[in-house]
Amino acid sequence: MAILAEDFFKERKYPFVFTLLILLVCVAFFLFSFSSTTSNPVAFYSVIQHQAPPHHASKPKVQELPPKVTNVTAEEDQGLPPEEDAVTIDWKLCKDPQNVDFIPCLDNFMAIKALKSRRHMEHRERHCPETSLHCLLPLPKGYKAPVPWPKSRDKIWYDNVPHPKLVEYKKDQHWVVKSGEYLVFPGGGTQFKEGVDHYIEFIQKTLPAIKWGKHTRVVLDVGCGVASFGGYLLDKNVITMSFAPKDEHEAQIQFALERGIPATLSVIGTQKLTFPDNGFDLIHCARCRVHWDADGGKPLFELNRILRPGGFFAWSATPVYRDDERDQKVWNAMVDITKAMCWKVVAKAHDSSGIGLVIYQKPTSSSCYEKRKENNPPLCENEDGKNSSWYARLNSCLTPLPVDDKGNLQSWPKSWPQRLTSKPPSLPTDSVSKDKFFKDSKRWSELVSDVYVNGLPINWSSVRNVMDMNAGYAGFAAALVDLPVWVMNVVPIDVPDTLSIIMDRGFIGMYHDWCESFSTYPRTYDLLHSSFLFKYLEPRCDILDVAVEIDRILRPNGYLVVHDSMEMLNKLTPILRSLHWSVTLHQDQFLVARKGFWRPTSSSD
Repeated sequence: MAILAEDFFKERKYPFVFTLLILLVCVAFFLFSFSSTTSNPVAFYSVIQHQAPPHHASKPKVQELPPKVTNVTAEEDQGLPPEEDAVTIDWKLCKDPQNVDFIPCLDNFMAIKALKSRRHMEHRERHCPETSLHCLLPLPKGYKAPVPWPKSRDKIWYDNVPHPKLVEYKKDQHWVVKSGEYLVFPGGGTQFKEGVDHYIEFIQKTLPAIKWGKHTRVVLDVGCGVASFGGYLLDKNVITMSFAPKDEHEAQIQFALERGIPATLSVIGTQKLTFPDNGFDLIHCARCRVHWDADGGKPLFELNRILRPGGFFAWSATPVYRDDERDQKVWNAMVDITKAMCWKVVAKAHDSSGIGLVIYQKPTSSSCYEKRKENNPPLCENEDGKNSSWYARLNSCLTPLPVDDKGNLQSWPKSWPQRLTSKPPSLPTDSVSKDKFFKDSKRWSELVSDVYVNGLPINWSSVRNVMDMNAGYAGFAAALVDLPVWVMNVVPIDVPDTLSIIMDRGFIGMYHDWCESFSTYPRTYDLLHSSFLFKYLEPRCDILDVAVEIDRILRPNGYLVVHDSMEMLNKLTPILRSLHWSVTLHQDQFLVARKGFWRPTSSSD
């Protein structure tokens, strides 16, 4: 052996072997490091660098994962990562008491405090924080499973939305009354002195052409209060997007959603509403406290943008029926602005209680615009023809009437329910688009019937408020139309824009960026549905942050259904289990997770 070693050194081969040994050590170290990182799917995901959303100056910060905890009780599901191997997260409870109803993009008090002006309701608009919510919101004391629909339209648990201010403020107007453990909604309102049913019939009698539930299907209620108008219109087969800001009336929209009535938080301030052009059949305002003549009429120009050609604006407010100087000044301004917009008064009346109503109609032809003596307000120039209302400033111009790809003015959709299954007017006329649309409708009809309703572990009798996080053509909503549910159809800002088509079909929806928080109160939806959404989000934001937002929105006992690839389901599973949700997998593509009442015992610092 000594001879061999001596010969080895004489032949000077040791530099080569020394180099080889160093190389082997480096390779072994690299393999060890890589296996340590990738063995943890959540930790591996969290180190990915993300591109910031286009409207942010800087990217959201990614949460550093807390230490592992072991007290997770979800059952092991075939095809998903085994629970004992899944890394979980040491969640903390948000410590501030006001976080029970926290809405990140509307309760950003530092940003609101720094505003230079509040004149145009800037403080009620979205101001999203740079970092995502990294704690879980507590439940209100005494929170329990919501009253089921349809009983919830008329009463809800007080402990679920314990806000007495609105009860006291509106006690003489019969919006809402506290009765023992419940909040009761008698169907009254500022303008509904004889009840909301009477008021709805009054509008129909004033203008029979409205034809609730046939000609008029998709309605926007501005400044909706507790949404009794939209709630009672459901009996007429009308779906109403009720909205109001988060303001001193305290929790109007939270009351509406707890009742099982469609509603969202929004305001007509300095930015466009997150709805498409030419989408609503009718817009309603009953003393909604919007100064329509402000800024030369910009709020009215915004209504003109989102109102369908031939659609109606029903306005019952003091300028319609009072003669004092202030109201008459507003009325005269409305006359001037609506005339310049080519809106015409098609009906005006007073009901037996003295409440006045005027109904305007948007033109169905461009001829009036061409005949105006002054081009003021001018028609907007939209060269690319796309809807753009996400963080966009209000127009000081009129949106042109929509035309199809052959240059013909779009027609009114067919009467409900025919419009549900017929070709939407905003769908391109080429055969490829039509074929894609009808195949999508058929596919979702079969999926919902065979899988969602009859194949997944969902108690549909407990589901009322549904959100489709990536709605496409609203095939999911269309397939659920015979169930006693309503669907908020969300079109993410980074996918093809189909929201006009959705509203043509007779549904409500809005735009949203899921890298930010949604404008709703916590615990307001029973089921969230996501179909191949996360592939659009991964390059821009952390799915852990999206999961926290889903937990904020979803009611206890609510469901998350994710239709996606196994790769994505495997990434979501450990996060959802760390929230103590039950998780099951079906057909290697449908994940069903159910949220419980569990909340962390310790608070965040």
